[in-house]
Amino acid sequence: MEYVHAFWVGGLICVVGQLLIDLTKLTPARIMVMFVTLGVLLGALGIYGPLVDYAGCGATVPLCGFGWALAEGVREAVGEKGFLGAFTGGLTAGAAGTAAAVFFGYLAALVAKPRDKS
Repeated sequence: MEYVHAFWVGGLICVVGQLLIDLTKLTPARIMVMFVTLGVLLGALGIYGPLVDYAGCGATVPLCGFGWALAEGVREAVGEKGFLGAFTGGLTAGAAGTAAAVFFGYLAALVAKPRDKS
């Protein structure tokens, strides 16, 4: 049942993103920033944590899950290190995902054949 919950929650988040792309004049970059910020905000309100517990990767893989992870990392680091944790917690929490994105992006760049769009 975990997979079903992950599928429909993650799919719903993607549907919202696609609707924003299709029905508004927002650029994809603004939509991405909005999703990350929304994840931070919902995490601060205590809403996103239970959604992650319910949907697992369906809630953590989309961009709002990245925002939630950054906010949780900051919250934990501030509890452990005080004020300095506000600067280090987000970096620590987001390091694995960022490193994976850079690594796989580099692999894709090695394999792909760049060419003009014309």
